[in-house]
Amino acid sequence: MGRRYLGRRHLGKRHLGRLWLAVAAAFVLVLGLVVSADAHIERPSYWPLPGPDCSVSPCAGGKVPTARSLASSIQTTKGSTTRVVCRPDSLKRLDAAIKKALRSGYNLRPHDHRRFTQAEAKELRRVNKALAARCTYGEIQPAVTASGNNDRVVVLPGLYTEPTARAKPTHDPACDKYKLSTGAYSYLGEYNCQNDANLIAVLGRTPGPGKDPDPPLVDRHGIPNRGSCVRCNLQLEGSGVSADDVIVEAGDARSGNHGPRNSAKDVGIRADRADGFVLRNVTVRHAEEHDIYVLESNGYLLDRFKTFYAGEYGVLTFVEDHGVMQNCEAVGNGDSGLYPGSGAKTSAGRDPKFYPTARYSQEIRYCDSHHNASGYSGTDGSGTWLHNNNFYDNGLGFTTDVFTAAGHPGFPQQGDLIENNDFFNNNFNPYLPTSDVVPTVPVPVGTGMWIAGGDDNVVRNNRFRDNHRRGAMLFAVPDAFVCGDSPMTGCDPLKLSTSHRNSFYGNKMSGNGVDFWWDAFPGNVGNCWYGNGKATSSPSPLPDCLQGKAPWLSFGFGNIGNEAELLTCMSDLKPGGPCPWFTSPPVPAKPKAATAASDGDHDHGTGELNDALLAIVTCDTWHEMNTDQRNHMLGNMQVFMGGQIDHPGARGTTLTAQQATGMLNNACGLSFSGPFKLYKLYARAAAFMPRLQRG
Repeated sequence: MGRRYLGRRHLGKRHLGRLWLAVAAAFVLVLGLVVSADAHIERPSYWPLPGPDCSVSPCAGGKVPTARSLASSIQTTKGSTTRVVCRPDSLKRLDAAIKKALRSGYNLRPHDHRRFTQAEAKELRRVNKALAARCTYGEIQPAVTASGNNDRVVVLPGLYTEPTARAKPTHDPACDKYKLSTGAYSYLGEYNCQNDANLIAVLGRTPGPGKDPDPPLVDRHGIPNRGSCVRCNLQLEGSGVSADDVIVEAGDARSGNHGPRNSAKDVGIRADRADGFVLRNVTVRHAEEHDIYVLESNGYLLDRFKTFYAGEYGVLTFVEDHGVMQNCEAVGNGDSGLYPGSGAKTSAGRDPKFYPTARYSQEIRYCDSHHNASGYSGTDGSGTWLHNNNFYDNGLGFTTDVFTAAGHPGFPQQGDLIENNDFFNNNFNPYLPTSDVVPTVPVPVGTGMWIAGGDDNVVRNNRFRDNHRRGAMLFAVPDAFVCGDSPMTGCDPLKLSTSHRNSFYGNKMSGNGVDFWWDAFPGNVGNCWYGNGKATSSPSPLPDCLQGKAPWLSFGFGNIGNEAELLTCMSDLKPGGPCPWFTSPPVPAKPKAATAASDGDHDHGTGELNDALLAIVTCDTWHEMNTDQRNHMLGNMQVFMGGQIDHPGARGTTLTAQQATGMLNNACGLSFSGPFKLYKLYARAAAFMPRLQRG
């Protein structure tokens, strides 16, 4: 396929040059739109050095922290204090949750239902009663503020609105003195104004001896003014049956796990320079920007958590290393459910001075992200391993991109491994007036995933199904639209650094509008698609690089139609405009011949009908076919029905395509004819057609 694809040279350099400039101008515009859509302003941030900080014992960072069991929280542990937070109705809520779980189990996430045994119930009651006897806090923030290194905060079942933190002014003018030239607070500002934007803030280190560099340093390796650990290795956890039992409410509790938000604070829980941070078994909802926010931390674990209806992200992690998100659910977010942005570049493109051995800096597994504008987003999110997750009922299931303002660290995005996930039914349209999600980003509704300007990503062994527009998209974003005139490591305005060496293989595609879509941007190299079954694509064929062994056989020469779509959607990007992305795409014609057939994973697509498959196609199938599919089937039917009967020269009677089409349109128009087999209608009509013509 790669060699055949090289034949696209006939497009011509002059045309491609003009189209390239047009698309370039459009991308400049869309970058402005995307940046302006972001409500949050992140301070210029730095990757923590990957090694552990052994000024505390045990050392903080350098690896993903291990969660301590809930039962161990009632034991005396040298060097660690447990602080307990509760509400007056905590044990009553616990009993109700236990009773429900014993009766019908509980959902860790929608695709992970767990049973709950009497032995588990007895143990959970024992631990919670012991914790309740030690409870001295009615709000979470005071318990966190009082905590030190290696400490724990255990929160009993309840609704936590944090009235003291809520009462703190948001964007208090008294904190303006801590703002950098970007408008973001420095770390010193976050430390001294911890509840200005945050309902709960975990500030892991003291402010450093110096100030945040302003403007920021070009090299983002190492925090330049890092202070000493004061809340490293902190574990914050709920003590209920599941995350549903401890709710951190950053907005309107009357909305439940839905909208509207009516947010009181920008962030629900913020962990900043909090090396070794663990968050478990809680729900956070209705923050104006992010329900959970982890920043400049070396080592974090987010486990058994749920987020609902944040204005931007359910979870935002930024410039992280040694992190894991797992066993989670993210719903109703205006940008994306899960956002690991600017992860440390520890795989492809890594600096061996800091990362001598290739590895993944973040891992996301066993999560369900659904009913968001995007299920997952990762601007310049490199070195992320994403596996065994479900992304569904979003506008766009997954995006990793370089749509960012100048100075955002990590360009170009590189080296994600995306495997064994299920991207399905991402057809939710947040741009409709009836949407309960307020979208803050433009996405192509009906799409499983896109990689917008990424390099060296591997997308393998996933399922892409029933995404009505497309399964997976790949397109380039030239450097000049990202770095502009600002100094930025890895970015050169004269180069095309993005959309190279991406591999898509071993994926199972079904029910998508188009399975794979590529802009084939001029100058892109090394992108390969192979081993994905009978996948459809635009353009077709896509380069397979001899099954990934010769990536130099893949080279972009431009695609007029696809680049024109990008031009339209990037230059007039608004609902109701000429871009088709905001209109719900039609349901693709199902490739299977009959839903009643039980044939395992065999493909009954109309493009490859054989004698056996002709025996099961019905009037329902006829209605789902387009003209080309109908003609293809009728051609096969003519060959099949006109085959040898009992001796040489004796052949069955056939119909012309025009005759067969007219007959089937009539027969399949009957209200009760849906299950009628087409070959039976054809055979009877063919037997009588000569008589009718003679008569």
